[in-house]
Amino acid sequence: MNLIDDKVRVLEGCRPDDLPLATLLETSEPVVLKGLVRDWPLVRAGLESDDDAMSYLRSFYNGRTVGTYFGQPDIGGRLFYNADLTDLNFGVRRAAMDEVLRDIRSHRDDAQPPTLYIGSTTIDACLPGLRKDNDIPFGSHGVDPLASIWIGNRTLVSCHHDAPYNLACCVVGHRRFTVFPPEQIANLYPGPLDPTPGGQAISMVDFANPDFEKFPRFREALAAGRVAEMEPGDAIFLPSLWWHQVQSLSPFNVLINYWWSAAPKYMGTPMNVLYHALMGLRDRPEKEKRAWQAVFDYYVFGPSEKPAEHLPEHARGALGPMTDDTARQIRAMLLNLLNR
Repeated sequence: MNLIDDKVRVLEGCRPDDLPLATLLETSEPVVLKGLVRDWPLVRAGLESDDDAMSYLRSFYNGRTVGTYFGQPDIGGRLFYNADLTDLNFGVRRAAMDEVLRDIRSHRDDAQPPTLYIGSTTIDACLPGLRKDNDIPFGSHGVDPLASIWIGNRTLVSCHHDAPYNLACCVVGHRRFTVFPPEQIANLYPGPLDPTPGGQAISMVDFANPDFEKFPRFREALAAGRVAEMEPGDAIFLPSLWWHQVQSLSPFNVLINYWWSAAPKYMGTPMNVLYHALMGLRDRPEKEKRAWQAVFDYYVFGPSEKPAEHLPEHARGALGPMTDDTARQIRAMLLNLLNR
């Protein structure tokens, strides 16, 4: 059932060596880069056949086990929770990649195959040499991303968001991305923070059969949503915190993605801040929460220079520009306070 008509904007004519990264970051909206990696040897192998793509992957495989999701046929590829949200509807274990490839191939023609899915796996750790001819030169942009590979059969990764920027390349098979801007979070009805299928909260709504009585605000999310139909060789840029559901549509699918952050590595993780705020702020009286909201608006969400502009430089401390040394001092102070 197609509930969203709007499409993600498509940019034609891009190649890995002229990735318009600055423009993508400036617009800060999802963009499909049509055919960006169509010349990768892995893409060409997949266009010949699934077997050719699997053989190409095996030629780089070093034998290390990889984290693999296994689900029963009745979950229909949807990686989700069990009925009472106490656990997940699939199992996770370490497995040899070539064995997973063999199992995907053996169930390729099943009408309802078991779910087989190698989640985010660092390429260089298990497929050394693959990136020599299948990569994007981010170094020219001053970016050092984490390059990961995802392999599976027909699976559905429920709608979630990632903190880093994401460039996801559809390498083998077809995929459908359904995306929503960050401000739609309430209308997507996020599930528990723990457990989660992949580390982030996911939408509780079944996009294929939404229950509008249970999730009425999802209609508002649909009005803001966009869809991208991805072919082998296409890539999609996802800005930080954009929600996205990823559906693998072919019997065998491979995706390579790149994650990176614009923030220096010494900065803290915003999710840690959220957990601390849940513990320290959420359940305070409403008037206190509104007062603390004004404090956070002043110190965090407003102009970064404002809280310190009236102070001499030597007295600014944590209010001055954040540096590696300042971050270390704050981290040490927090550890000391939290351990009391």
